Amino acid sequence: MRALVDTSVFIRMADDPDALTREALDVIENEGVELLLSSASAWEIAIKVSLGKLALPEPVERFVPERMDAMYVDPLPVLHVHALAVASLPMHHRDPFDRLLIAQALVERVPVISADPAFARYDVELIRA
Repeated sequence: MRALVDTSVFIRMADDPDALTREALDVIENEGVELLLSSASAWEIAIKVSLGKLALPEPVERFVPERMDAMYVDPLPVLHVHALAVASLPMHHRDPFDRLLIAQALVERVPVISADPAFARYDVELIRA
């Protein structure tokens, strides 16, 4: 099984995993699950850091890849098919990063681990964080 980790869940996994739900932790801690982080999430983290909306203990270009390695999270690149799938999504949510993650989850047929209630409005398998 594979599962897509949303941006805020990735940061909580690195910073405060106890803040995640038991359901999310069961998936995250399961060695049989391949965890994925979208390159869109890395981009979102970089933007938030550059705007001063997110403080990290080290430069973002080290934080993200080092935490991915330490937490056994694999990269999921943004492909054209992912980006184009956003056009067919209903406008339940206006956040472009989240919409791309939803499109990726649908195209890749993987559940998404998120605490964002807006994800539940889409036809995507959601693991509540």
